[in-house]
Amino acid sequence: MRSHSYDDVLAGPRRRKIPEVAAERDLVVEEAGSGFCGAVVRLEYGNVVLEDRHGNHRVFPLEPAGFLVDGKHVTLVPPKAAPPPVSKVSASGSVRVQGHQAKVAKDSRIWVEGKHDAELVERVWGHDLRVEGVVVEPLDGVDVLAERVAEFGTGPERRLGVLVDHLVKGSKESRIVGAVRDENVLVTGHPYVDIWQAVRPAAVGIKAWPSVPRSIEWKVGICTALGWGEPYQGWQRVLAAVSSYRDLETPLIGAVERLIDFVTVGEVG
Repeated sequence: MRSHSYDDVLAGPRRRKIPEVAAERDLVVEEAGSGFCGAVVRLEYGNVVLEDRHGNHRVFPLEPAGFLVDGKHVTLVPPKAAPPPVSKVSASGSVRVQGHQAKVAKDSRIWVEGKHDAELVERVWGHDLRVEGVVVEPLDGVDVLAERVAEFGTGPERRLGVLVDHLVKGSKESRIVGAVRDENVLVTGHPYVDIWQAVRPAAVGIKAWPSVPRSIEWKVGICTALGWGEPYQGWQRVLAAVSSYRDLETPLIGAVERLIDFVTVGEVG
Protein backbone atom coordinates (compact mmCIF):
# COMPACT_ATOMS: atom_id res chain seq x y z
CA MET A 1 0.00 0.00 0.00
CA ARG A 2 1.48 3.31 -1.04
CA SER A 3 1.69 6.07 1.55
CA HIS A 4 2.11 8.87 -1.02
CA SER A 5 1.22 9.47 -4.64
CA TYR A 6 3.43 11.30 -7.05
CA ASP A 7 0.76 14.02 -7.20
CA ASP A 8 1.00 14.49 -3.43
CA VAL A 9 4.78 14.91 -3.58
CA LEU A 10 4.74 17.33 -6.47
CA ALA A 11 1.95 19.45 -5.02
CA GLY A 12 4.17 20.73 -2.22
CA PRO A 13 2.92 22.14 1.09
CA ARG A 14 -0.58 23.62 1.14
CA ARG A 15 -0.80 27.39 1.59
CA ARG A 16 -2.37 28.29 4.92
CA LYS A 17 -5.34 30.61 4.62
CA ILE A 18 -4.87 33.85 6.52
CA PRO A 19 -8.04 34.84 8.38
CA GLU A 20 -9.62 38.24 7.82
CA VAL A 21 -10.44 40.39 10.82
CA ALA A 22 -12.63 43.49 10.77
CA ALA A 23 -10.62 46.57 11.79
CA GLU A 24 -13.10 47.69 14.43
CA ARG A 25 -12.21 50.72 16.52
CA ASP A 26 -10.12 49.84 19.64
CA LEU A 27 -9.09 46.42 18.27
CA VAL A 28 -5.48 45.86 19.46
CA VAL A 29 -3.13 44.58 16.74
CA GLU A 30 0.58 44.36 16.04
CA GLU A 31 2.03 45.46 12.73
CA ALA A 32 4.03 42.45 11.54
CA GLY A 33 6.92 44.32 9.94
CA SER A 34 7.73 46.90 12.59
CA GLY A 35 6.33 45.28 15.70
CA PHE A 36 4.35 48.44 16.48
CA CYS A 37 1.44 47.49 18.73
CA GLY A 38 -1.63 49.65 19.10
CA ALA A 39 -5.38 50.01 18.99
CA VAL A 40 -7.28 50.78 15.79
CA VAL A 41 -8.25 54.44 15.69
CA ARG A 42 -9.67 54.72 12.18
CA LEU A 43 -9.32 53.68 8.55
CA GLU A 44 -8.40 56.19 5.87
CA TYR A 45 -7.42 55.91 2.20
CA GLY A 46 -6.65 52.18 2.39
CA ASN A 47 -4.61 52.55 5.58
CA VAL A 48 -5.19 51.91 9.26
CA VAL A 49 -4.23 54.34 12.01
CA LEU A 50 -2.98 52.68 15.21
CA GLU A 51 -2.44 54.30 18.61
CA ASP A 52 0.00 52.80 21.11
CA ARG A 53 -0.28 53.00 24.91
CA HIS A 54 1.67 56.26 24.92
CA GLY A 55 -0.78 57.95 22.58
CA ASN A 56 1.53 57.80 19.53
CA HIS A 57 -0.15 57.31 16.15
CA ARG A 58 1.27 55.31 13.22
CA VAL A 59 -0.26 54.72 9.81
CA PHE A 60 0.08 51.34 8.08
CA PRO A 61 -1.31 50.02 4.77
CA LEU A 62 -3.95 47.30 4.93
CA GLU A 63 -1.76 44.61 3.37
CA PRO A 64 -2.61 40.89 3.38
CA ALA A 65 -1.28 39.12 6.51
CA GLY A 66 0.25 42.42 7.58
CA PHE A 67 -0.85 42.28 11.21
CA LEU A 68 -0.95 39.99 14.20
CA VAL A 69 -3.81 39.45 16.64
CA ASP A 70 -2.98 37.33 19.68
CA GLY A 71 0.25 36.36 17.95
CA LYS A 72 -1.42 35.06 14.78
CA HIS A 73 -1.18 36.62 11.32
CA VAL A 74 -4.38 38.23 10.07
CA THR A 75 -5.50 40.47 7.24
CA LEU A 76 -7.30 43.56 8.44
CA VAL A 77 -10.38 44.50 6.40
CA PRO A 78 -12.86 47.39 6.71
CA PRO A 79 -15.83 46.57 8.97
CA LYS A 80 -19.10 45.86 7.24
CA ALA A 81 -21.44 48.83 7.28
CA ALA A 82 -24.30 48.35 9.71
CA PRO A 83 -27.74 48.30 8.09
CA PRO A 84 -29.64 51.58 8.55
CA PRO A 85 -31.98 51.48 11.54
CA VAL A 86 -35.62 50.83 10.77
CA SER A 87 -37.63 53.92 11.56
CA LYS A 88 -40.18 53.39 14.31
CA VAL A 89 -42.12 56.44 13.17
CA SER A 90 -44.12 56.67 9.95
CA ALA A 91 -44.05 59.67 7.61
CA SER A 92 -47.15 61.02 9.36
CA GLY A 93 -45.41 60.96 12.75
CA SER A 94 -47.41 58.01 14.09
CA VAL A 95 -45.84 54.86 15.54
CA ARG A 96 -44.99 52.51 12.67
CA VAL A 97 -46.62 49.09 13.02
CA GLN A 98 -43.94 46.50 12.17
CA GLY A 99 -44.82 43.28 10.37
CA HIS A 100 -48.46 44.31 9.99
CA GLN A 101 -50.41 43.10 6.98
CA ALA A 102 -52.76 45.64 5.46
CA LYS A 103 -56.37 45.13 6.45
CA VAL A 104 -59.06 44.35 3.94
CA ALA A 105 -60.50 47.67 2.85
CA LYS A 106 -63.39 48.84 5.00
CA ASP A 107 -66.58 50.32 3.62
CA SER A 108 -65.64 53.78 4.85
CA ARG A 109 -63.68 55.96 2.45
CA ILE A 110 -61.71 59.19 2.26
CA TRP A 111 -62.35 61.26 -0.84
CA VAL A 112 -59.96 63.91 -2.13
CA GLU A 113 -60.38 66.28 -5.04
CA GLY A 114 -57.87 64.86 -7.49
CA LYS A 115 -54.97 62.57 -8.31
CA HIS A 116 -52.34 64.88 -6.82
CA ASP A 117 -54.23 65.11 -3.54
CA ALA A 118 -54.44 61.30 -3.38
CA GLU A 119 -50.73 60.88 -4.08
CA LEU A 120 -49.73 63.38 -1.43
CA VAL A 121 -51.98 61.80 1.20
CA GLU A 122 -50.53 58.39 0.32
CA ARG A 123 -46.98 59.75 0.56
CA VAL A 124 -47.46 60.91 4.16
CA TRP A 125 -50.32 58.85 5.59
CA GLY A 126 -50.09 55.69 3.46
CA HIS A 127 -48.81 53.52 6.32
CA ASP A 128 -51.59 54.64 8.66
CA LEU A 129 -54.26 54.10 6.03
CA ARG A 130 -53.10 50.57 5.21
CA VAL A 131 -53.02 49.67 8.89
CA GLU A 132 -56.60 50.93 9.26
CA GLY A 133 -57.81 49.48 5.96
CA VAL A 134 -58.98 52.85 4.61
CA VAL A 135 -58.99 53.60 0.88
CA VAL A 136 -58.41 57.10 -0.52
CA GLU A 137 -60.22 57.89 -3.77
CA PRO A 138 -59.97 60.99 -6.03
CA LEU A 139 -63.26 62.74 -6.86
CA ASP A 140 -61.93 64.78 -9.79
CA GLY A 141 -63.57 67.88 -8.34
CA VAL A 142 -66.23 68.62 -5.73
CA ASP A 143 -68.89 70.15 -7.97
CA VAL A 144 -71.07 67.04 -7.72
CA LEU A 145 -70.22 66.19 -4.12
CA ALA A 146 -73.83 66.04 -2.87
CA GLU A 147 -74.83 63.67 -5.67
CA ARG A 148 -71.81 61.43 -5.09
CA VAL A 149 -72.55 61.22 -1.37
CA ALA A 150 -76.15 60.19 -2.12
CA GLU A 151 -74.95 57.52 -4.54
CA PHE A 152 -72.43 56.18 -2.03
CA GLY A 153 -75.06 55.51 0.62
CA THR A 154 -73.56 56.35 3.99
CA GLY A 155 -74.19 54.74 7.36
CA PRO A 156 -72.58 54.29 10.78
CA GLU A 157 -70.23 51.63 9.37
CA ARG A 158 -69.95 53.35 5.97
CA ARG A 159 -68.56 56.79 6.67
CA LEU A 160 -67.12 59.34 4.29
CA GLY A 161 -64.33 61.78 4.94
CA VAL A 162 -63.83 64.45 2.27
CA LEU A 163 -60.79 66.68 1.83
CA VAL A 164 -61.46 69.90 -0.07
CA ASP A 165 -59.06 72.49 -1.48
CA HIS A 166 -59.59 76.22 -0.90
CA LEU A 167 -62.21 75.70 1.79
CA VAL A 168 -62.57 79.31 2.93
CA LYS A 169 -65.56 81.45 3.78
CA GLY A 170 -67.42 82.67 0.70
CA SER A 171 -65.66 80.34 -1.77
CA LYS A 172 -67.45 78.12 -4.27
CA GLU A 173 -66.14 75.13 -2.36
CA SER A 174 -67.69 76.31 0.93
CA ARG A 175 -71.11 76.64 -0.75
CA ILE A 176 -70.88 73.12 -2.18
CA VAL A 177 -69.84 71.67 1.16
CA GLY A 178 -72.66 73.53 2.92
CA ALA A 179 -75.18 71.53 0.88
CA VAL A 180 -74.00 68.25 2.37
CA ARG A 181 -75.80 67.48 5.63
CA ASP A 182 -75.09 63.94 6.74
CA GLU A 183 -73.86 62.86 10.18
CA ASN A 184 -71.83 60.10 8.55
CA VAL A 185 -69.93 62.56 6.35
CA LEU A 186 -67.14 64.84 7.54
CA VAL A 187 -65.74 67.47 5.20
CA THR A 188 -62.48 69.15 6.09
CA GLY A 189 -60.22 71.30 4.00
CA HIS A 190 -57.36 73.72 3.78
CA PRO A 191 -57.23 77.35 2.64
CA TYR A 192 -54.80 76.82 -0.25
CA VAL A 193 -55.80 77.19 -3.90
CA ASP A 194 -54.29 73.79 -4.71
CA ILE A 195 -52.77 70.90 -2.76
CA TRP A 196 -49.34 71.95 -4.09
CA GLN A 197 -49.54 75.08 -1.99
CA ALA A 198 -50.00 72.99 1.16
CA VAL A 199 -46.38 71.86 0.75
CA ARG A 200 -44.02 74.17 2.62
CA PRO A 201 -42.04 76.38 0.18
CA ALA A 202 -38.75 75.49 1.87
CA ALA A 203 -39.34 71.81 1.11
CA VAL A 204 -39.28 72.51 -2.64
CA GLY A 205 -36.45 75.01 -2.41
CA ILE A 206 -38.35 78.26 -2.89
CA LYS A 207 -38.96 81.26 -0.62
CA ALA A 208 -42.69 81.42 -1.31
CA TRP A 209 -45.29 80.20 -3.76
CA PRO A 210 -45.64 82.82 -6.54
CA SER A 211 -48.87 84.76 -6.96
CA VAL A 212 -50.82 83.69 -10.03
CA PRO A 213 -53.51 85.90 -11.68
CA ARG A 214 -57.00 84.37 -11.66
CA SER A 215 -57.03 84.48 -15.46
CA ILE A 216 -54.27 81.84 -15.54
CA GLU A 217 -54.63 78.22 -14.44
CA TRP A 218 -52.83 78.07 -11.11
CA LYS A 219 -50.53 75.11 -11.80
CA VAL A 220 -49.60 76.46 -15.21
CA GLY A 221 -48.81 79.85 -13.73
CA ILE A 222 -46.70 78.31 -10.95
CA CYS A 223 -44.65 76.19 -13.36
CA THR A 224 -44.13 79.17 -15.68
CA ALA A 225 -43.02 81.43 -12.83
CA LEU A 226 -40.62 78.86 -11.39
CA GLY A 227 -39.34 77.43 -14.69
CA TRP A 228 -40.61 73.94 -13.84
CA GLY A 229 -41.85 73.05 -17.31
CA GLU A 230 -45.24 71.40 -17.68
CA PRO A 231 -47.54 70.86 -14.66
CA TYR A 232 -46.83 67.12 -14.59
CA GLN A 233 -43.12 67.92 -14.30
CA GLY A 234 -43.80 70.45 -11.58
CA TRP A 235 -45.85 67.93 -9.62
CA GLN A 236 -43.05 65.35 -9.80
CA ARG A 237 -40.76 67.95 -8.24
CA VAL A 238 -43.27 68.82 -5.49
CA LEU A 239 -44.12 65.23 -4.57
CA ALA A 240 -40.46 64.17 -4.50
CA ALA A 241 -39.75 66.97 -2.00
CA VAL A 242 -42.18 65.55 0.57
CA SER A 243 -40.81 62.89 2.91
CA SER A 244 -42.94 63.44 6.01
CA TYR A 245 -45.60 65.60 7.61
CA ARG A 246 -42.89 68.14 8.47
CA ASP A 247 -42.87 69.19 4.81
CA LEU A 248 -46.56 70.14 4.91
CA GLU A 249 -48.46 73.14 6.19
CA THR A 250 -50.32 72.68 9.47
CA PRO A 251 -53.88 73.19 8.09
CA LEU A 252 -53.51 70.21 5.74
CA ILE A 253 -52.04 67.99 8.46
CA GLY A 254 -54.92 68.74 10.81
CA ALA A 255 -57.53 68.25 8.10
CA VAL A 256 -56.28 64.79 7.09
CA GLU A 257 -55.80 63.62 10.67
CA ARG A 258 -59.40 64.54 11.47
CA LEU A 259 -60.66 62.57 8.47
CA ILE A 260 -58.71 59.45 9.41
CA ASP A 261 -60.03 59.64 12.97
CA PHE A 262 -63.59 60.12 11.71
CA VAL A 263 -63.70 57.16 9.33
CA THR A 264 -62.02 54.78 11.78
CA VAL A 265 -63.69 55.73 15.08
CA GLY A 266 -65.52 52.92 16.79
CA GLU A 267 -64.33 50.28 14.35
CA VAL A 268 -63.28 46.89 15.70
CA GLY A 269 -60.65 44.62 14.10
